[in-house]
Amino acid sequence: MKKKQFKAESKKLLDMMIHSIYSNKEIFLRELISNASDAIDKLYYRSLTDKKVKIEKEDFKIMISMDKEKRQLTIEDNGCGMTEQELETNLGTIAESGSLAFKEQQAKGKDVDIIGQFGVGFYSAFMVSDKVTVESKSIDSEKAYRWTSSGADGYAIEECEKEEVGTKIILHIKEDEEEENYSDFLENYRIQAIIRKYSDYIRYPIQMEVEHRHKKEGTENEYESHIETETINSQIPLWKRNKKEIKEEEYHQFYHDKYMDYEDPIRVIHTSVEGQCSYQALLYIPSHASYDYYSKEYEKGLNLYTSGVMIMEKCGDLLPDYFSFVKGLVDTTDLSLNISREMLQQDRHLQIIAKNIEKKIKSELEDMMENDREKYEKFFQAFGMQLKFGIYNNFGMDKEKLQDLILFYSSTEKKMTSFKEYVSRMKEKQEKIYYACGESVAKIDLLPQVEQVKEKGYEILYLTDYVDEFVMQALMTYDGKQFLNVATGDLELDSEEEKEELKKENEKNKKMFEEMEKILDKEVESVRFTNRLKNHPICLTSSGNISLEMEKVINAMPTDEKVKAKTAMEINSHHPIAEKLKKLYKNDKETFDHYTKVLYAQARLIEGLPIENPTEISNLICDALSK
Repeated sequence: MKKKQFKAESKKLLDMMIHSIYSNKEIFLRELISNASDAIDKLYYRSLTDKKVKIEKEDFKIMISMDKEKRQLTIEDNGCGMTEQELETNLGTIAESGSLAFKEQQAKGKDVDIIGQFGVGFYSAFMVSDKVTVESKSIDSEKAYRWTSSGADGYAIEECEKEEVGTKIILHIKEDEEEENYSDFLENYRIQAIIRKYSDYIRYPIQMEVEHRHKKEGTENEYESHIETETINSQIPLWKRNKKEIKEEEYHQFYHDKYMDYEDPIRVIHTSVEGQCSYQALLYIPSHASYDYYSKEYEKGLNLYTSGVMIMEKCGDLLPDYFSFVKGLVDTTDLSLNISREMLQQDRHLQIIAKNIEKKIKSELEDMMENDREKYEKFFQAFGMQLKFGIYNNFGMDKEKLQDLILFYSSTEKKMTSFKEYVSRMKEKQEKIYYACGESVAKIDLLPQVEQVKEKGYEILYLTDYVDEFVMQALMTYDGKQFLNVATGDLELDSEEEKEELKKENEKNKKMFEEMEKILDKEVESVRFTNRLKNHPICLTSSGNISLEMEKVINAMPTDEKVKAKTAMEINSHHPIAEKLKKLYKNDKETFDHYTKVLYAQARLIEGLPIENPTEISNLICDALSK
């Protein structure tokens, strides 16, 4: 047996591949199984036209076996096999792909699906083994040959005994190291897990001998075992079957098994696209958010398959962030893969698929909102926050895509409503979409600022999430209608007569308001009478880009950045407190001072804002009560 040397560039490539190209060592099994599948494909396609090849499709298989004592892992197929020259060409020269050559020469104009493209996957075996032996017998040869190599030192080819056509690859698994437990690849459970993860949908059965233990009859602690040959892979992907033949229970079971969710998904999307870019997709919209969904640890992405072989567990490029809750997979043969089949090169087809998937998810959500509102509201409760993030992220670039998927509680309908539904109910000549912010619907409903708007018959959207007002600022308008916070200084709901009367009243009491502003040490921009309040005596309103609610949100964040909204303290001009203040201002400046501070503290409490000196306010209230 004469030893041969790899070419110089092949040595470098082998070393680079073992240490650099593959980031995950378990990939080696995926590559070897894919190569075995290719070999069977070649023999199967040949059997369709060559009468000399007498083998039925159902007889094809890939066998995996282990010998822990010898530290050997064996992958065997009954495909086309290799001649001596093919062993030399395909295994002696790295990156010489027999699969690619077959595809180019034999598959012109035919729908032939060959997984291997680069001819380098075989050498991933050296990541986990210090010696690789390949025994192969070609369909075109009476003789069998053995190819042996221990890595970059070279390889040898010799004749060997092998009766059946096909290829057997024997890996001598490396000894364990401090940072790598190679013995894992001799464990039955580990090999089965890798097969199910990457090669579950290889079209030929992948078989292993599996030991089953059971208790002996009539004993308590004695067990016996027997060996059975089992098919490990599913073979036929659910997403490649006809949708009409798949039951809902099958979709749900696949989801439970694949994505470890105990609840059924709220929506299943099964789509197949042919044309410029062909792919099949099976997508699921979960019914609830996972425990880590809104954390930094959550990783979005769909499983990416090519010809039923998983090449990426989470392909983030297939989903926009605002649809990151979607789980599922895409299977296509139209992608340009890099040399290791682990990562994707920047690919135009991937962008087309991602764009199509985004449109499909959006259309399904719109359909759910229109035709199954109860389910949509359940979905929105779980993932509405993510859609809201999508509106104001990237400077609002995607707001028009998402604005019709957002829901808020309606003051008049007493249920969740969309912007489109709100606008359809707007009063004639109404130009604003009114909203109010607070911790809960119940608390917002009690806010002094909503009184006038509700009395005038206008619908108000109640914003209860901390992101909501940022969403409104990103949107600015909907269908030409401007969003307006009811806590804004001027709602312009008064008649001209009411405005004029209020203006005169504020001018008349200008000196009193200036004194109150001085007492509050410029905590507010101004103090004034208002018509917006009916039963409540007082409220705070804001002006500028930062509202009171935004002040609370930003200041609650774990940063050093603190902001303050520009506020006005507005007093109900028709409330008894207005006349009381006027009398105190004229006759009792000390009590006037106390009332001013208490009223301001009261206004802050209504808004859920902190009081700078609660002890002082408590004492002032007690003094007032004791008189």
